[in-house]
Parts: sequence; structure tokens; C-alpha cells
Amino acid sequence: MIEKARISPSQLGMMMYLATTPTAILSTPAITYIFAKEDLWISPFWAFSGVIAVYVALQLHRMYPGLNLVQASERIVGRFLGKIIGFMFPLYYLYLNGIVVREYGEFVVGAFLLNTPLIVVTGSMVLICAIAVRGGVEILGRFSELFLPAFLALFLFILVPIIPDLKLSNMLPIMGEGIRPSIEGSFVLQTWFAELITVSYFLPYVADQGKAKISIWITFLMVVLTLVVSNLATLLLLGDITGSFTYPFLILARYIDLAEFFTHLESLYMAIWVLGAFVKICVFHYVTALGAAQWMRLSDYRPLVLPLGLLLVLFSIWVAPNYQELTHAISTSVTLSIMTVFVILPALLFCMAVVRNRLAGKAARR
Repeated sequence: MIEKARISPSQLGMMMYLATTPTAILSTPAITYIFAKEDLWISPFWAFSGVIAVYVALQLHRMYPGLNLVQASERIVGRFLGKIIGFMFPLYYLYLNGIVVREYGEFVVGAFLLNTPLIVVTGSMVLICAIAVRGGVEILGRFSELFLPAFLALFLFILVPIIPDLKLSNMLPIMGEGIRPSIEGSFVLQTWFAELITVSYFLPYVADQGKAKISIWITFLMVVLTLVVSNLATLLLLGDITGSFTYPFLILARYIDLAEFFTHLESLYMAIWVLGAFVKICVFHYVTALGAAQWMRLSDYRPLVLPLGLLLVLFSIWVAPNYQELTHAISTSVTLSIMTVFVILPALLFCMAVVRNRLAGKAARR
């Protein structure tokens, strides 16, 4: 096994929560509102891709203990096809991480560091993440354990002061046009829920395997709950103008005014975004390097971290010419590709593994 370190089930849950939630809070309320309108807070409940991703990851780990998707592919479909499928996973993580890095850079430059070149912001973040990834999975687990309380505190510090100004009438009528708008609004959210398939790459390194399953399902429920709360708070404060902002949740932080002393606290939102983006970039970069090393049967993934970091910066430039097209791609082609690679393909591998094991069991009984 390339990685010798171990993480606890709670660290695994925290890592997956921070790798999913903060980036979803950034732009999903605006995109979801376009389709769901007043029902955007219902959309996170339709998290079917997350259910499939978590279930498939857990079942494949049970059937092939100690192996992730890259390794299990060869065992399920044979070496030739397994190599092709196994190559797709780290390559797609590299592409998807490029989108995350680009989102991070566009937000920081567009909202705060207006005169700073985008490449400086993205390059510095990737360099820091690469250093953390070289430390191993244990370092990522400890970072998550350290950052989660800070994220929750900042998240509540934004929500609590605006509670008196929330208008329940903004959420009416509930399902006024039926269930369809909320389901259509959940389409883009499936991108983030499908990313929970990433637990497959960390399950082999969990010290207490018995508690890992519970930790992952709790994490999934917490992700859904957090998105429901953030979408609902955004809707109750902004109402019909929710869809007109690029970062609606940022407006909530700017709205805070406590005794004309605590005002314009968008720096809190930036802190949430930076913490979440750091963990997510680290997790995806680790999976990319680990998967590539396992695919090439290397004894160590660390020599690949910095070269893949350079490729990651380049991918963040290539993914889209500007942020508007990137946002459009996230709500259309990126969602479809993520559903294919993170949900449909693993689900097909799982089905083939079930059939293969049953046929092997019947042959053994004969």
C-alpha cells in the first residue's frame, strides 16, 4: 500500500464535509433559484446522486477491502479495460480540481483582490495545497479536524445576526408549481453530492472500519442539511432577487449590521471559502496523485504531487475563458460529466462486481 498513515472515521467525515459544502454554498443558490424559484431550499433533499455514490463506495470497499476505484477496476473488468477506466478517474479529478481552483481564483480576485493577477492567486493556493498533500492523508485529516469548527462558527456568525430580517413570506407558495421545479433545481446540486464517491480513496486508510460507514452517512446528511439552511436563509433575506447575484450568500455577510459597529463582514465569507477551497483542492489533488501512482504501479505518489500541481494550474486556465462561461458549464456539461464519471460508471462497476461474484460463487459450489 502506497500510503501508510491512518485517519479516524470522524476525520474522514470532516474531510468529506469540507470538501463538499463550502464550495456548494458559493454559487449554487443563484443557479438553483433559476430553476426552483421559491423551492430552492427543497432542492437539496433530492440528493439521489449522493445516495448512490456513498452506497456504491461502501459496497465496493466491502467487496474489495483495501482497494479504491482505480485498483478495483482491474479486479472487476480485467486488466486492459481496468487500466482504461482507472486512467479516467485521476484524469477527471485533475480536470474537476482545475474548475475548483478557477472558481477559487475568480472569487478572490473578483470580490477582494481586484488588481491581483489570477495566476498569482491560483498558483499560490496550489503550491500550498501541494505541500500539504505531500504530507500524506493524515495531514489532510488533521487539517479537516482543525478547520471544521472554524467553518461552522463562521457559518453561524453569518446566519444568526440576520435572523430578525428574514421574511417567511419569501418562501411562499411552497411547491406552488408542483414538485418539478425543486427537482430541476437539484440538477446542479448533484455535482456536489456525486463528489462523495471520493470516500472510496480514503476508506482503505480509516483506522476503525466499523465506524466509517456511520461517519460517511452522517456526513451526507449534514451536507444536505447545511445546503438546505444556506439556501433557505438566502431566499428568506433576498427573495426574488436571489438569482440576480453571482454569490448570493456573500450578500448575507454584507447585510450584517450590528449596532453600526459590526458591518460588511464579507471577510467572514472569504474565510469560509478559503478554508473549504483549501481542503477540497487538497483532497482532489491527493486523489489525483494517489490514483496516478497506483495506475502506474509506483511505490510512492509524492514525486507526482508537484508536476501534477503545475498541470492543475494549467487546467484551471484551460477550463473556461471567463467565469460566466464556467458557471454555465457547471450547470450543464460539467454536471453531466460528473454524473457519468462519479455515479454511472462506479454504479456499473458495482453491478458488474455483483454479477462476477455471484457467478464465481455458483462455480465454486459446483
